[in-house]
Amino acid sequence: MIRSRITAVVIAACALAATAAGAQPTSPEGGDARFTFHRADEGYLRLDGRSGQVAMCNRRTSGWQCQLVPDERTALEAEISRLQNDNAALKKELLSRDLPLPDGMRPDQAGKSQVRRPQSPDDAEINRVMSVIEKVWRRLVEMIASVQRDIQKRI
Repeated sequence: MIRSRITAVVIAACALAATAAGAQPTSPEGGDARFTFHRADEGYLRLDGRSGQVAMCNRRTSGWQCQLVPDERTALEAEISRLQNDNAALKKELLSRDLPLPDGMRPDQAGKSQVRRPQSPDDAEINRVMSVIEKVWRRLVEMIASVQRDIQKRI
């Protein structure tokens, strides 16, 4: 229930952020408003124009209270960074034990990402492909000729 509510708030916040450029500010014209407020189900969404953070504001018995909506993007970026560091540490550990690296990487490539370049096809492979294309082309021409003969018979 709470997770679906947070998901709904995050989706609404993303939509709000996407349309914030065209939205009318809630402050008087000419003012440089930092926050914009938009009505939500149980309160208001507050968008910080400087930091981009979104908060859900609700009226409580003690007054208004705004809670930041969790930003999944920063959590994902932190997890990616952690995994990249773990991966580099594991590769260094394998190298220190003189064990082979995965995917056939050489020790001098351990810190770099491996980029695979496409290999040029050899003559035999080109001939095979051309043979297949030629067969397909002949079959297509035969089909067209057959359709033309059928049309001529009907006329």
